[in-house]
Amino acid sequence: MREIYYILMVSLDGFIEGPNGELGWSEPSEELHQHFNDLYATGEIDTSLYGRRLYELMAGYWPTINESSQVPDVELEFARLWKKHPKIVFSTTLDKVNWNAELKRSVDPEEIRALKKEPGTNMDVGGANLAASFMRYGLIDEFRLYVHPVILGGGTPMFPRDVKLKFKCVETRTFDGDVVMLRYRLAETV
Repeated sequence: MREIYYILMVSLDGFIEGPNGELGWSEPSEELHQHFNDLYATGEIDTSLYGRRLYELMAGYWPTINESSQVPDVELEFARLWKKHPKIVFSTTLDKVNWNAELKRSVDPEEIRALKKEPGTNMDVGGANLAASFMRYGLIDEFRLYVHPVILGGGTPMFPRDVKLKFKCVETRTFDGDVVMLRYRLAETV
């Protein structure tokens, strides 16, 4: 059965963006960027599940990168992978989505459980609000936190305050820039 991973960059104090939506602190090193590329290129993750804000952020940047862009090769590779990678976007306000994306108006837990039983590999869920919904429905199997050595002092938290979970650590890895991946499997709800 397919699994759903919650994969995000996070500050030491648990935020995925700063108080004013800042993301510059989470710029990945080439090594970390290649790690993310490999998740898609190897097929470990074959579908991404996005909330509206994350989809708009990604769709506003990655499709603009092409062969003439002056970006590192690792970013060019990710742009190619992202454009063709299947995506499901959950939004009540968007009229349409592009770049191999399908639009859903709401999270139906039974529909997501059925999706997990379909052929394919794993899926990643992105966007704090969408991931919070998935957590409340018990739909996330694995959590991968890429902890950056910064304190933001506020912003958007990675985890909602009303969900209590217990994890089992299955892997740690350090990347350039002292970013530490903490990979957890869900042990139980608390």
